[in-house]
Amino acid sequence: MALVEMVMPKMGESIMEGTVLTWLKQVGDSIDQDESVLEVATDKVDTEVPSTHEGVLKEILAQEGDVVEVGKPIAIIETGGEATAPSNDTPKTEPAAEQPKPAEIIEESITHHATSVVTPVVTEGARFYSPLVLNIAKTENISMGELEAIGGSGKDGRVTKKDILAYVKTRSSQPAKVAVPASNGASKPAATPAPQAMPVSISGEDEIIEMDRMRKMIAERMVASKQISPHVTSFVEADVTNIVKWRNKMKQTFKEREGQSLTFTPIFIEAVAKAIRDYPMINVQVDGNNIVKKRAVNIGMAVALPTGNLIVPVIHGADQLNILGLTQKVNDLAKRARDNKLKPDELSGGTYTISNVGSFGNVMGTPIIMQPQVGILALGAIVKKPAVIETPEGDFIGVRHKMFLSHSYDHRVVDGALGGMFVRRVADYLEGFDIDRVV
Repeated sequence: MALVEMVMPKMGESIMEGTVLTWLKQVGDSIDQDESVLEVATDKVDTEVPSTHEGVLKEILAQEGDVVEVGKPIAIIETGGEATAPSNDTPKTEPAAEQPKPAEIIEESITHHATSVVTPVVTEGARFYSPLVLNIAKTENISMGELEAIGGSGKDGRVTKKDILAYVKTRSSQPAKVAVPASNGASKPAATPAPQAMPVSISGEDEIIEMDRMRKMIAERMVASKQISPHVTSFVEADVTNIVKWRNKMKQTFKEREGQSLTFTPIFIEAVAKAIRDYPMINVQVDGNNIVKKRAVNIGMAVALPTGNLIVPVIHGADQLNILGLTQKVNDLAKRARDNKLKPDELSGGTYTISNVGSFGNVMGTPIIMQPQVGILALGAIVKKPAVIETPEGDFIGVRHKMFLSHSYDHRVVDGALGGMFVRRVADYLEGFDIDRVV
């Protein structure tokens, strides 16, 4: 028998560490190769980590709540292969108690900036906090001074998820301001807490539903995006009659040949990708006083989950794919998003986002930008309308399929002319769709 180290894997661009959420296996359990062993949280996603070897879980080196750098050992597995000596300077810990597996997957972070490496926060007391604990503290308006006062049950006194959630349940609704020692020995008040929400009147007939962690993160990031970007929205109505006719003609053949559905979404993504190539200053991000012009066209698409939350998987290199490739990508990502099977890399790197509000019967919307992007397009429902049809013989009234495109953009770097021309160009590509096109 041989002992091999299982290490914290790389879980996406700019991710340098992960927080151990829960162990799915106990010491002594048999493990198959690629079988999930533990669940890890980063600032972008919660994901299960599979075993790199087949064998028996011999020792757990990282407990729940521990922050572990990528490449550092987290467990020892006993296998029948050649021995790999474990690292001598790695502290050995007792196995963590099994916890319920979280059901949600975290939406792509929209609050990180161009440099999005997440590192543990070190306070004046040299105390470390995981991204998970910091997110909960921010959501619950717990100041750093207040966080310092919470007793930690983790390694080296670290505050774990269990510690901070227990504190949230017991803390008063109006916590006292905590004084933070100043460098001259005097005390200074802590930073002004975030504005408190207006009190809600609750009667005995009302039902109180606690937000899940994903809902809290979405709420936090939507507020942050509004604070970061001055939002402006431009609207264009597009005639998509040719697209509707083409899809109706092709969908059954496509289903029989490819074994999957042909939807409108890949057609819309193709038009957006072409328009981005025409107007590359839509495909930018803001880094302080600098504008970062992105070369890759990576389009995120909002997907509604069974829980009612939204998640945004990303189609990387969308401008390099044809309709067939986009259709396969869209169907695959949407299915795995609803099954909670997305990988961290598939939730990061987006440069522009679309949201199909038409799937809920809405004709238009004013979407909120996914930071650090500067634009997002809402696709309205396709509806039949009477319209003027221009012909060489004169104008006629006919029934056409129309939809609204709602383009929200960051007015810091995208002016009305650019924002309006971009969404108009998307509509032009949709209206000029070739009805005789072959997939």
